[in-house]
Amino acid sequence: MRVIAQRASRAEVRVEGRATGSIGTGIVVLAAFAPGDGEAELAWMAQKLAGLRVFPDEEGRMNRSVRDAGGGLLVVSQFTLYGDVSRGRRPSFIDAADPGPAEKLYERFLALCRETGVPVESGEFGAMMEVELVNDGPVTILIDRDAG
Repeated sequence: MRVIAQRASRAEVRVEGRATGSIGTGIVVLAAFAPGDGEAELAWMAQKLAGLRVFPDEEGRMNRSVRDAGGGLLVVSQFTLYGDVSRGRRPSFIDAADPGPAEKLYERFLALCRETGVPVESGEFGAMMEVELVNDGPVTILIDRDAG
């Protein structure tokens, strides 16, 4: 599993012009799944994101989690995070999970994120989406969790 986590002061995802999810303060989570990903990887990532200390404390240090900051998660599926451009100019997505299994992983990941108690909004799996965000900081973190 691979995630890009971006601290945001606000964000919204739209499908065909309608908002499917939006947050104020929080983390925009671009999530991709690989073959072999399962419950362990999903649960680990959900807990990691809920506790990730990327929000400033009273001294301006990144010591607060999204939960501490009273924020939410905006989770968007993005298989292109597994795009391999080591050969040629067109990305290969052979390392990404197939759409059927990936959608099940995405839905389970959303449920596990919600179980952390952090408010969760989402995009729409497989849809062409527009994601608008104000990256606060900017703070952007790549998180990988390999199966096994």
